[in-house]
Amino acid sequence: MCNDTTPHAILAEDVRSRPKGSNYPEPFRTRVGEMEKRPLGNFFGLRNFGVNFSRLPPGSMSALMHSHSEQDELVYVLQGQPTLVKESTEIKLKPGMCCGFPANGEAHHLVNRTEQDVVILEIGDRTRGDEVRYPNDDLKAGLRSDGKRGFSHTDGTPYD
Repeated sequence: MCNDTTPHAILAEDVRSRPKGSNYPEPFRTRVGEMEKRPLGNFFGLRNFGVNFSRLPPGSMSALMHSHSEQDELVYVLQGQPTLVKESTEIKLKPGMCCGFPANGEAHHLVNRTEQDVVILEIGDRTRGDEVRYPNDDLKAGLRSDGKRGFSHTDGTPYD
């Protein structure tokens, strides 16, 4: 996290990536693949919105197909050609393109179906009370039935 001794400007790749890639419980973590997220927003101590510098190797995805109840998201493609997969359509993206997802919108995710890495910036707000739905999976995120934040089955039973 940024403090008085932390530089005000850095190379995004110098921020340590999350240790295990995805924080999904199994078997979902394996399905996402070996993507790498560097939490730039956390590094600088941002409280109102988050920014991830993410690398998606061939065959990986940004997340499971999902939508947020309270949080908006924006993705900007820096490198590669990911496929934006939405509930209603698929769109091939290229560097310089961006896409936005308002809260309670259509479920979506990015998939790397190419042989080259994809590099993206993911930006989202940090609105409290957000829940995430995963329409293709027995998974939801938010407050579980035990009162803790995390992942549960759609019936509310927590994942271990």
